[in-house]
Amino acid sequence: MTTPKFAQIKQFIVDKIKNGAWQENQRVPSENELSSQFSVSRMTARRALSELTDAGILTRSQGLGTFVASFKSQSSLLEIKNIADEVKERNGQYSCSVQVLESINAVAPIAIALGVEVDSLVYRSVLVHNENDKPLQVEERFVNPALALGYLQQDFSALTPHEYLSSVAPLTQARHTVEAIMPNSQMCQWLNLYNEEPCLQVIRRTWSTKGIVSFARLVSPGSKYRLGGHLTFKK
Repeated sequence: MTTPKFAQIKQFIVDKIKNGAWQENQRVPSENELSSQFSVSRMTARRALSELTDAGILTRSQGLGTFVASFKSQSSLLEIKNIADEVKERNGQYSCSVQVLESINAVAPIAIALGVEVDSLVYRSVLVHNENDKPLQVEERFVNPALALGYLQQDFSALTPHEYLSSVAPLTQARHTVEAIMPNSQMCQWLNLYNEEPCLQVIRRTWSTKGIVSFARLVSPGSKYRLGGHLTFKK
């Protein structure tokens, strides 16, 4: 079976990074350069670059090009914690309300994020995490059923999705995107926001040894939540 051209381009780029030919933050060939080198269309080259960007191997900068990602800073930027533990560490009282727990057919963006076929069955949950009975964070999560078959049968008022997924598909890597957003009306309702205020949104994809486990969107009021990290630099 012949390997698709876009997969050949991906492997070429990954091999260059693995053998040290391309270093962190180094610019990689453009779509035009790759399409010429591999005798393919720009669309094929774009697919290879986009998939490697989604996987966190490359980063793209508008007007500047595509670069090898800085893996060290990315992996150490955020520590994944169970939100229930975060609240308890602050001597707060944690609770959770389940808004949605269902199976759906994956639309294209969700299918791509989970690495499954479009329209295949995936699990979706929407939870509101509370601290001292006040909404702290809305968690919308899409889960690959193949790696967490019993997801819909869990009582998420008693344990968090993070706790359950860590037990059935231990985390091996994760990728985060953090940005400020303005919440829509549904998000305002879940977070009990009467006046619109900027919220902090974290998009998180998690992997186990068997593949992508989940794709989550975590939204918190900017006035109630913040992210921090600790970096250690080698001398």
